[in-house]
Amino acid sequence: MRSPSFIPVAALHLSFIGALQGYKWTYSGPEGEHHWSKHYPYCGGSFQSPIDIKSELLRFDPTLRPIEVQNYNLSPDEQLTLGNNGHALQISLPSKMHISSLQHRYSAAQLHFHWGSSSRIAGSEHMVNSKQYAAEMHVVHYNSDKYPNISYAVDKSDGLAVLGVLVEVGEFNPAFEQFLRFINGIKYRNQKVQVPGFNIRALLPDRLDEYYRYDGSLTTPPCYPSVLWTVFRNAITVSQKQFNALATALYSSSAQDSATIPLHSNYRKPQLVDSRIVLASFKEGRGLHGILTVTSPQTRKQIIQQLLVGDLADLADEELHKLLPSGSQKLQAGRRKDLKKWQRDSLAKPKQQMTSPSLRRKSQTKCFVGKLGLAGDTLHYSSLEQRVFHQLKQSHRKNNLVQALRDAVYPELNLRSYLECKSHLALPTVRQILCGRPTDEALELERSLTKAWMNQRETSVANKQGGQITKHSSISFASRRTPSQGYPHPWLLPMEWED
Repeated sequence: MRSPSFIPVAALHLSFIGALQGYKWTYSGPEGEHHWSKHYPYCGGSFQSPIDIKSELLRFDPTLRPIEVQNYNLSPDEQLTLGNNGHALQISLPSKMHISSLQHRYSAAQLHFHWGSSSRIAGSEHMVNSKQYAAEMHVVHYNSDKYPNISYAVDKSDGLAVLGVLVEVGEFNPAFEQFLRFINGIKYRNQKVQVPGFNIRALLPDRLDEYYRYDGSLTTPPCYPSVLWTVFRNAITVSQKQFNALATALYSSSAQDSATIPLHSNYRKPQLVDSRIVLASFKEGRGLHGILTVTSPQTRKQIIQQLLVGDLADLADEELHKLLPSGSQKLQAGRRKDLKKWQRDSLAKPKQQMTSPSLRRKSQTKCFVGKLGLAGDTLHYSSLEQRVFHQLKQSHRKNNLVQALRDAVYPELNLRSYLECKSHLALPTVRQILCGRPTDEALELERSLTKAWMNQRETSVANKQGGQITKHSSISFASRRTPSQGYPHPWLLPMEWED
């Protein structure tokens, strides 16, 4: 299904969905990002963006093709809407612009910017090895093979694809002048002007074959995890004068407000990694020596099938090392020996002592992971939010919405991302996959995995090589929860082996 050739700017900006819900949000203060989840529960949930793209998260994927964009060179006769929505500078884009190198056709909807301030230039949302750039441009596309416009696509798990372009201060950029020369016409919130079309491709880096790829979310409310992110490796430049124009010319307040509020520092801080990895389309460069190659989707499907229908005792006894990060054969052999003893001790206990809380709940849990994820069905986040809220309301637990949504969504997102080589497989996902399997066998495997992950964490901490994954696993809602209550666990570490 194709979308209309033009969509009004008011319908395009992703944060307008939040505005329609009637809740104001800002980047700081009482309505700042730390309070977003009060009215937008997915903002406190899983697979959020942006992230700090650290070297230890990278996996080289030789199958990633160069990004191909079509119809980006617009005629001056085509009028674009340049607007200030109070959160960012935004330019509407015609849907004939699209990405042609992905599994679906993703048509353009709009582009917008995030930036720092004149006193603190750093303002990009994504970081690379903790380096924050001056600004960041997002070119937002929606899945036009499946949805008529961005409003229908925004809350679907396969709905959006965003091209992220890092911006640093350096040489003058003539492409930016195509819209910066009109910036005084949109000084205040909700002001818009028409600008002639220009070559949008000139705003992208020269090389479109080098980029990072990961599964994430909108970086503004409602924060749906519906975005396939492509962040280009190479930054573009703007002059200091051009950056100052962006950072000082606009206000987040309207022209009628008594007090003017400058619009700057409009970026969200890095979010938890949530077991994700970042695929890289390149393997050369500083800091990339020895980068691991991602394991194949076929191998990952075999692991899931083994968990779904295979012999769990064999998996726990013989093939457990396949569910662990790579390491020396000696380490793996020693770990398997320890795990066999752990399993024998577990089997020696009375049967009534072998039922963990997570497995006792299985008879009351919908075993959707594995079947839904493998079938490739689409998650509808707004509908899921309504269903979960209704269930919590009936049980008088409305205040648990953020955590309930996270628990409901995370295993599905993790499994889908794992099968697409963009995540490690996490313990809560394994528990959901095992839902419905014989309790004794599932418990045996769970205990084996739990001990293995705990050993892996001890090794990682001892070597000070846990990096962002260990850090993010420990900084979580789980700090107030018992290990049996699901992801994230302080001791939970990636579950994957590499080529």
